[in-house]
Amino acid sequence: MAEELEIKLSLEPASLIEALKWLLAQPEAMKGARKDLVNCYYDTPDAELNRQHAALRVRQVGAQFIQTFKTRGEFVNGAHRRQEWEWPVPGPSLSLGMLADTPLANDVNLARLAPMFETNFTRQVVMLDDGEAIIECALDSGVIVAGSLQKPLHEVEFELKSGNPSRLLVWAERLARHCPVFLNLISKAEQGYHLAGVRVESPKETESDEMSADGFDNIDRLLERLSNAWLEQNAVSLEGIDLLLLGAQAEACGLGESFSELVKNLTSNGDISHLLGNPELGQCQLGLLSNRERQS
Repeated sequence: MAEELEIKLSLEPASLIEALKWLLAQPEAMKGARKDLVNCYYDTPDAELNRQHAALRVRQVGAQFIQTFKTRGEFVNGAHRRQEWEWPVPGPSLSLGMLADTPLANDVNLARLAPMFETNFTRQVVMLDDGEAIIECALDSGVIVAGSLQKPLHEVEFELKSGNPSRLLVWAERLARHCPVFLNLISKAEQGYHLAGVRVESPKETESDEMSADGFDNIDRLLERLSNAWLEQNAVSLEGIDLLLLGAQAEACGLGESFSELVKNLTSNGDISHLLGNPELGQCQLGLLSNRERQS
């Protein structure tokens, strides 16, 4: 069992091309492999795994097959932190015996597992070594498939391999200054479940109605609501979020005007899809997180 820590950004297709060019131009970067990945996710007919906030897949990379089980874990300053188990397997079918030593064995009827959806994409890897951390940057372009339904997939993932975890946010923020990005808390698996018609439970917001004076809870709530609105293609509710506090935080990191424009757009328009090509969205998300990390 290993622990995975990564920041995931969603981009428009043209921005993904820009992101690759920018990353490869950095002196800390080394171009890695380009792979076609076929990923089949499994669950029971009544989605027991989804209720356990876990994901199980078999990935095909060329002639190799890898079975992976992941917990949902937690969000740490915009990054996913979760437990992960991986095993090489002989073919595309599940090897149930390998799940015996995971939390899945006691919580789910393994005999009922069946294919639920697929995420199929081409991945270009860029390795970053800036002296403080080694980061694998994966640029993914493809589709999520559930039955006859498809959803486009265009993402950049920064995954920490070793070193200082805060460098994930540093690199994500640098990329956001170069091309439009959206810090997305919704995993590929959650997107697949949603496409398959399985209701994905939204991350729980802070239970207390009282916001902290530093605005930390406000940042988390805003990020969660932006991600959930993106998934559901709904308008973003700003109710209960102290926008004055967030505005002051944005001003402190030089993004006051951008944040004001972002709030104006969120208030006056419907779903956030029209903002995905707007650089202010990702810059404000990541800038607020970066400012919070400096203060903590």
